[in-house]
Amino acid sequence: MKQVSRAFLVLTFILAAPASLAQSPEEAVSAVLDDIHRLASEADFEGYFNLYTPDAVFMGTDAAERWSIAEFKQYARPAFDRGSGWTYVMTERNIFLSEDGNTAWFDERLENEGFGECRGTGVLIKVDGQWKVSQYNLTVPIPNELLRDVVAQIREFETDG
Repeated sequence: MKQVSRAFLVLTFILAAPASLAQSPEEAVSAVLDDIHRLASEADFEGYFNLYTPDAVFMGTDAAERWSIAEFKQYARPAFDRGSGWTYVMTERNIFLSEDGNTAWFDERLENEGFGECRGTGVLIKVDGQWKVSQYNLTVPIPNELLRDVVAQIREFETDG
């Protein structure tokens, strides 16, 4: 009976251990990125911004959108307060790690209902053993065949606006 109780306790401990203990660094980085997208979609302001470093930079799709984390919070607050964050679904992701294991960079393909296919790139760093986003860059890839026309539209918009 003692053996069964001891085996039960060991099994319970193993099953209750946090999954992060078994994660590779790439899996841990991927989990943070998954959380970024999930928390934005859920409009969870605190949870979302807790995944960024205090000196993080977010670059949006508009050329003028290079925001400090404080500026990005100011931009995002009204949408999150309305309960309408943004939803990007990852379709492909590549993660790379520095030799010392404290810096990761990534690129990912994303789908968004309004913008279609997007690309996210960025950098995460380990802060007190936790991965945090230090830089995120969101772009909309443009097929080369359309690029000249899009550039002409942007130039016209900037001249008229």
